[in-house]
Amino acid sequence: MTNSNSSQSTPNTPKTLFEKVWQQHLVAAPAGEPSLLYIDLHLVHEVTSPQAFDGLRLAGRKLRRPDRHIATVDHNVPTTSVQDRLHIVDQIAAAQVNALRKNCAEFGIEFFDVQDASQGIVHMIGPELGATKPGMTIVCGDSHTSTHGAFGALAFGIGTSEVEHVMATQTVPQDKPKTFRITVDGDLPFGVTAKDIILDIIGRIGTDGATGHVVEYAGSAIRALSMEGRMTICNMSIEAGARAGMIAPDETTFNYLKGRRFSPGTHTDAVSPSLGESPAAKFNSAANEAVWDEAVAHWKTLPTDPGATFDRELHIDAATLAPAVTWGTSPGMTTTIDAKVPTLEDAHDEADKKSFARAYEYMGLEPGQSIAEIKVDAVFLGSCTNGRIEDLRAAAGIVKGHHIATTVRAMVVPGSQAVKRQAEAEGLDLVFKTAGFEWREPGCSMCLGMNPDILQPGERCASTSNRNFEGRQGRGGRTHLVSPEMAAAAAITGHFTDIRSWKSKN
Repeated sequence: MTNSNSSQSTPNTPKTLFEKVWQQHLVAAPAGEPSLLYIDLHLVHEVTSPQAFDGLRLAGRKLRRPDRHIATVDHNVPTTSVQDRLHIVDQIAAAQVNALRKNCAEFGIEFFDVQDASQGIVHMIGPELGATKPGMTIVCGDSHTSTHGAFGALAFGIGTSEVEHVMATQTVPQDKPKTFRITVDGDLPFGVTAKDIILDIIGRIGTDGATGHVVEYAGSAIRALSMEGRMTICNMSIEAGARAGMIAPDETTFNYLKGRRFSPGTHTDAVSPSLGESPAAKFNSAANEAVWDEAVAHWKTLPTDPGATFDRELHIDAATLAPAVTWGTSPGMTTTIDAKVPTLEDAHDEADKKSFARAYEYMGLEPGQSIAEIKVDAVFLGSCTNGRIEDLRAAAGIVKGHHIATTVRAMVVPGSQAVKRQAEAEGLDLVFKTAGFEWREPGCSMCLGMNPDILQPGERCASTSNRNFEGRQGRGGRTHLVSPEMAAAAAITGHFTDIRSWKSKN
């Protein structure tokens, strides 16, 4: 890892992607105080918004730009059935959902309710609708807002008081972060996915390894990823302590966005295309090519200039990567499927030793235990990290022709209504249901213990989500983070299984 200085720049100095977006949105930079940034898009959900709306009412304020906000319900909604979503039993969850309905109607925010065709996890629907675009500043009262950085946007989570500030002023005060480029070059080995890349990065640098920085992911391995894979990478940037994660836009980005509802040039009466076809296929009949071309021309100016410097750099050889599995109680406690649970001798310092000891106890594991011998009780396929159509296709490819182990309960929760429709059109739901998986309605689900989808104390889960903290999926639940393919294989065998050997045999 190298360190350099990118804090000083002049108009002719080569600039990073982050620096360009920051400067284009800088409203004010008072000495000794946080800078003030203009916000292009505010994503709203039911958990962190009620107090902000109440604050506006108490102050007698309106939303400054209602058209720069979109809202949906995702954290608290049940995924068991349509009926359960329409009549939420949990009183707190029902109150938050009803409050968001009322607030959006009162303040003029477009709202995607539980059974709206565009409902889904907030970080899924932004890209699906084309609301997420290169060069934008995007905020949400949720840690994993960094997902949108996959499009070359500067996207980060904010607190409830900041949510109110954005609603009232369309700006947010922010200290300027430093820059950190992580370059992954080479071809990914067989069986290695975007989830394995980001888990490896967090394992290398630690959960505070990017604190105070915006990370730009670069290199041929990153460039070869689909937009779904890039979103997985940027989604987990916060787990390394980063303020945000970004990937420079390119043709892959443009092809994904073209023709979507909120994309440049698309008429308001155009329907966002299904996920199973090229969005551009419907573009010509519902969009203005000149407007689109103008937007793309601007987006092409955003990538980091040759010669631009970063405060820190890290280079990774893709050939060294392997399928990852977290073993402990933070995403930084990561190893590979062919490894063993680390011992105290592997700890870097006394603090690590204490963390390791606590993780052994909570996770019910022994130092030196083979990862492949760890049995699972539950499997969760979903979340804003890995609940996209590409993720479900990959998992279904593993599951097809098999059945889950008798000791395992497994569920698939599409990240959005659009993903659910597309998966059902392709017959993926039948693949999963035939194999014994539950096929659920869209939502955050078991990613976090804020809805009925939780683990019981002591239950061990192979999860495609983003956090494995104590109690994250339910009090006493034991979470291991893995890729969709690794989760699917664990559901079939009942224990963690090397997807590389599984694929070669099947």
